[in-house]
Amino acid sequence: MAVNRFEQVDEPQADAITLSLSARGGASFGRVLCPADLAVGALVNDFVSDELDAKEAFRTAIRLANELKAPIVVEDAAGVWQEEWGVLYREE
Repeated sequence: MAVNRFEQVDEPQADAITLSLSARGGASFGRVLCPADLAVGALVNDFVSDELDAKEAFRTAIRLANELKAPIVVEDAAGVWQEEWGVLYREE
């Protein structure tokens, strides 16, 4: 089975859905950001989710990416990424 790969970035990208992960008080959280231009008419304004549990934010990003046929990038300065989600890599 192929492993999913996700690029790690330092800031949201205009050409991808950004999964922004963070940690606070021993818990992991995430937000999903989607530029309106990426949604090709499906969104009037940029979409930013409420803060979610990290795993739920990951699932939300996957669902949205599948609906829009768009790539996902990941902001993860806190090191929240879980190996079971796939490979997180940084473009050289």
